[in-house]
Amino acid sequence: MKRVYLYIFLAAFFYGTMEVALKLAGNELDPLQLTFLRFFIAGIVFLPIAIGELRRNGIRLTRNDYLYLWLLGVMNVPFFTVAFQLGIMWSNASTAAVIFSANPVFTMIFAHFMAGELFTKQKAKVIVIGMIGIFLMMRPWDIQGGNTVHGMLLSLTAAVFFGLYTVMGKKITAKIGIMPQTSLSFIFGSLTLLVVMFFIGSPVIAGVKENIWIVLYTSFAVTCLGYLFYFLAIKNSDAVTGSITFFLKIVIAPIMAVIVLGEHIMWNTYAGIVFMLLASFMNIRQGMWQRDVERAAQMNQEREGND
Repeated sequence: MKRVYLYIFLAAFFYGTMEVALKLAGNELDPLQLTFLRFFIAGIVFLPIAIGELRRNGIRLTRNDYLYLWLLGVMNVPFFTVAFQLGIMWSNASTAAVIFSANPVFTMIFAHFMAGELFTKQKAKVIVIGMIGIFLMMRPWDIQGGNTVHGMLLSLTAAVFFGLYTVMGKKITAKIGIMPQTSLSFIFGSLTLLVVMFFIGSPVIAGVKENIWIVLYTSFAVTCLGYLFYFLAIKNSDAVTGSITFFLKIVIAPIMAVIVLGEHIMWNTYAGIVFMLLASFMNIRQGMWQRDVERAAQMNQEREGND
């Protein structure tokens, strides 16, 4: 179990540096260019692992599988990640990080309407608390310096897209596994973005050499290692335990923004973090309760079968 907590901490650390790294990179590189590079590189890095997993499990992808993976990649890279990158550029990194951490709220909403998951009073409480946290972070009555309305709205839009991506991803992940879904959707999504970049004249490799360390860190550390350690935490425990990663990220990201970018944390940010932490804690506790209920039901079925 110690190894699991190490994976969770490492994933939370790399995810916690994401907003700071992307804000620094966004000052030097085109946001579409950076998004394409880091997801294409991550997709290629994960590809050998994905192919090995498909072969071990004897899975052959169909045309519909590839089409769904492409749709998932488009939802993730051109929509979610571009909105996320622009949100970071046009607001404080700490604000963008905490607003984005509200994505489980939207995941619950989409899961209810798209996957038929039960909507409980506990989930309703999580949504209300999460919305209060978002409101406090945005502080519409007196917007904090460094934040803009469109920047915060884009961060919120990214959280919505990621919630939708999470629900959509569960379907194909159950069939082919986490790593094939991640690798192939990353590649398909980034290549789709590349086509868009060609049409609008965005740079692809210009400026990369001068900012190679930023590109490498956002690609390998933030995207590859962040995802990898998160997957390892899930693989060696379960999805509920792995979700603690994002609980820790809510704390780590603002601290990194203060240390690296010199951002000033105001009272509303502390209040927003507290509400988001409370919502995350309640969400994790709800997930653990559901997991224990499912395990108990499974044990009862096995016991009845043996009898």
